[in-house]
Amino acid sequence: MIPLTGDPSHPDDDRRDITPTQVFKAFSHDRRQHTVAYLAQKPAAISLGDLADYIAIQEGELTNERYERVLTDLAHCHLPHLHDAGLVRYSTDEERVELAVERRVVAPYLELSGHAYA
Repeated sequence: MIPLTGDPSHPDDDRRDITPTQVFKAFSHDRRQHTVAYLAQKPAAISLGDLADYIAIQEGELTNERYERVLTDLAHCHLPHLHDAGLVRYSTDEERVELAVERRVVAPYLELSGHAYA
């Protein structure tokens, strides 16, 4: 039996259950770990630009060039990956992103990845 990380408090939600394997795969890149950790701190959706700023700072280089690279990488690679895993909601039209699961669902994985402060 595989434990699932779905949210039982929202049984009618259209999210599917997320297996630990899917979460570990989603957490396989530092930028995705930073993304989930940052979103877990936020009560509502944030702008893609705010997220890119945060990640550029975490990577130790807040330059316009770094910001643009992070922004592009998030929009074309990491956010679609996290969305497909069921962990985030990302609106490409509004360029807004938010955690799609309760923080408690990802908290153990954040702790394992060294992001327990989130």
